[in-house]
Amino acid sequence: MNDRVTQHLYKTFVNRGFATLRFNFRGVGRSQGSFDNGIGELSDAAAALDWVQSIHAEASTTWIAGYSFGALIGMQLLMRRPEIRGFISVSPPANMYDFSFLAPCPASGIIVQGAGDTVVTPNSVQKLVDKLRTQKHITIHHDEIPRANHFYETEIEPLMASVDNYLDMRLSPDCPIK
Repeated sequence: MNDRVTQHLYKTFVNRGFATLRFNFRGVGRSQGSFDNGIGELSDAAAALDWVQSIHAEASTTWIAGYSFGALIGMQLLMRRPEIRGFISVSPPANMYDFSFLAPCPASGIIVQGAGDTVVTPNSVQKLVDKLRTQKHITIHHDEIPRANHFYETEIEPLMASVDNYLDMRLSPDCPIK
């Protein structure tokens, strides 16, 4: 995973002491296989999480973070893995894929979107956020980064400030969100 957003997400979790894994989906970069419209990619993500948990059985918490298509797969994995405590979803492609599987969403998290994104429209993400916020027992935070396009080319710092602020709040011992 050589894109800047994924690299920064990875580093923010590493810097907080998390056992962290980032990987390319099948057919991306030097990975083998070919794109499977999310079916094989979800299976790959589940296998990757199984592997990380097998070598870090002592981990006290599990989080999922994803960007764009990876945000979709991360949210699908969230639905299948009750041990996931929280999520970071950056530019989830709500205008390209059906997110109705998030009913009910089992964990609280943050969805971050670029206000200038022409790939994943801010309006589609706002509709997803509004729908998730109607659910009980979870809290969905939403930040829209002004001037940010889909790749956060000039706005990576505000994106990561949003993520860091959210993690500071959620990982605080006195955070009311569980």
